[in-house]
Amino acid sequence: MHPAPAPVFPAPSASAAPAAAPAPPTQAAAPAPAAAPARTSRPSSPAPRKRAPAPDGEPSWGEPRRRVPLRGKSRDEIGWVKAHGGAGASSLADALGGVDVGARWPEPARGEPRRVMLVGRTSARGLRSVSRALGALKDGKAPQGIDLLGVVLVADAPGRLPLSLLRRIRVVRSVTHVHRVPWIPAWRVGGQPTYLPRQLSALADLVGPGTDGERTVS
Repeated sequence: MHPAPAPVFPAPSASAAPAAAPAPPTQAAAPAPAAAPARTSRPSSPAPRKRAPAPDGEPSWGEPRRRVPLRGKSRDEIGWVKAHGGAGASSLADALGGVDVGARWPEPARGEPRRVMLVGRTSARGLRSVSRALGALKDGKAPQGIDLLGVVLVADAPGRLPLSLLRRIRVVRSVTHVHRVPWIPAWRVGGQPTYLPRQLSALADLVGPGTDGERTVS
């Protein structure tokens, strides 16, 4: 018995190219990162407002101009100008007469007192305020017609002053007359002293007749 012949397979055609390998799957492009929000500059704090220079004839030191002029009995009445709060101008006006003008220079052209006394305490803050007010007057930053009679320094505490404060008072005294007023306990509580001290006699003479030192206050 003869063996079965082996199967014959057709030879591959020489022109037939091998099948191409399947292309790898395309990778989806990664999404572009979102654009960062525009960086805005942080708003800076507003610049401090500068005080506009006062017009001619108006003071640039102290409180603003009053709408209604502050008039006394006459233009020759003393005007007490406080260099700072709590200087004692109101107490002096109550004890000796005159007008408490406030923390500003009066305006004689509007009928306010032309003769003034600048009032301050003997503390370091009080003396600095007095120096600033005198500087404004020297620089012409005050209404015309003011007659500064001097500076009244009211004691800020009982006892002697430190040497540093006495030196500052000497500087003020080199510019104008200085009147020292001692510590008056009644003024601290808003009252009036029974007797005015002798140191106020010079101020009483400036205010006018009818007031003299060591007088009884009703």
